[in-house]
Amino acid sequence: MSRRDRLKGLFNDSAQELAAANFDVSARGPAGPVRSMALTLGRMEEETRAMQEALLSGERIVELDPDLVDVSFIRDRLGDATLDLDDELVQSIAENGQEVPILVRNHPTSEGRYQIAYGHRRLQAVKLLGRKVFAIVRKLDDVDVVIAQGIENSARRNLSYIERAIFASNLESGGFDRPVIMKALATDKTELSKLISVAKAVPTDIVKAIGASPGIGRRKWIALAQSMTGQSVAKLYKLIESDAFEKIDSDRRFELVVSELTRKQAKAEPKEYEWKPKTGERIRGVIKASETSFTLALKTADAPAFGDFLSSRLDELFAAYQSDKSKRAGD
Repeated sequence: MSRRDRLKGLFNDSAQELAAANFDVSARGPAGPVRSMALTLGRMEEETRAMQEALLSGERIVELDPDLVDVSFIRDRLGDATLDLDDELVQSIAENGQEVPILVRNHPTSEGRYQIAYGHRRLQAVKLLGRKVFAIVRKLDDVDVVIAQGIENSARRNLSYIERAIFASNLESGGFDRPVIMKALATDKTELSKLISVAKAVPTDIVKAIGASPGIGRRKWIALAQSMTGQSVAKLYKLIESDAFEKIDSDRRFELVVSELTRKQAKAEPKEYEWKPKTGERIRGVIKASETSFTLALKTADAPAFGDFLSSRLDELFAAYQSDKSKRAGD
């Protein structure tokens, strides 16, 4: 059975799963966010028909200890909100039971355990209620799990732009080819390239410090990625490590990072002072020093001769300066 045929039949236990397995990412059409929205809407249009097929399929559902079910091997979110007893899904399961099973596979490396492909929130809700979880156990490879995870993100709270970018980059780093990643994220080739380039341009520790920033879209993240240089990154660490930065919401943290990168440092005022020899000679020097320049102007009749004397020894003086600098660095 071909990969395409197998993926078509993979997710018939829920509407979003079947719809996503049937789309063709390579087809011509609008690019970027417009195409992503079209793909998501395509999943929703097939929801009713897919659910009916699922109910008629008669696939065996088993009860599992939720503590034996592990999350996916690829991280897609920078931070998932924890469910509580007031959550609508938790209340629904408490009153009506778990109506839709989760999809799992046998854990590839831990015998006796399972790895979830679809249904993370349902698993969390069942754990909170102290119940067994209804699940379908299927033979899935890593590609199947990744695509299922992408499908699930359409049904749950949408990934923010930077979460999509990190998810795409993680998948590529994990060895998945781009057609698979496009299916998982319901996007096209051009938009996927932008997502991965953003994830690679913005250092991971800065992304983690900012957070998911759900209100910040692609244009702002792309602009931030384009402004990233070694010098600009160095400016950010003092900001992101501050207590005040951690206490504000993620969108505001993003805006502060942008403000810090665009803020011009105030230039220090140049210093000006006078030099005269301790011997009491009449020669005088006026010194002006700033962050990037240093000038010495000599006055009185001896100025030209003393200036020539200094000039003839500049190489010697610079070598002495370098030596002293190295000694101080070693200390």
